[in-house]
Amino acid sequence: MPGRSSSNTGSTGFISFSSIESALSSLKSFQSCISSGMDTASSVALDLVETQTEVSSEYSMDKAMVEFAMMDRELNHYVKAVQSAMNHVKEERPEKIPDLKLLVEKRFLALQNKNSDADFQNNEKFVQFKQQLKELKKQ
Repeated sequence: MPGRSSSNTGSTGFISFSSIESALSSLKSFQSCISSGMDTASSVALDLVETQTEVSSEYSMDKAMVEFAMMDRELNHYVKAVQSAMNHVKEERPEKIPDLKLLVEKRFLALQNKNSDADFQNNEKFVQFKQQLKELKKQ
């Protein structure tokens, strides 16, 4: 589990990932908050359509859903970047521990650079929201 520190110091320093893993666990639990937010925004938007409230309110809920989907994607990318950096250090066990913050930032940016608006078509909650909205408008 731990990586080695620089052999130049002659120390037997180890790096512990327990605090990072604990922080990741907290971040992952925040995903349920994003999911709840998406459920609430979806419910409000559907209620607005059902009560035939003005279209701009529906548009605002649509924007809120996009924002939630973006937060979800960004959080997922960050968690993946941290896990990837930790796994790299655990598996490679480099002589000199790399700058973990820089390693995470590079991996996070690489994931973020692959983003596209089409990503939202893959977000389960966003897709479900759009389908429910479409069905409700047909009625």
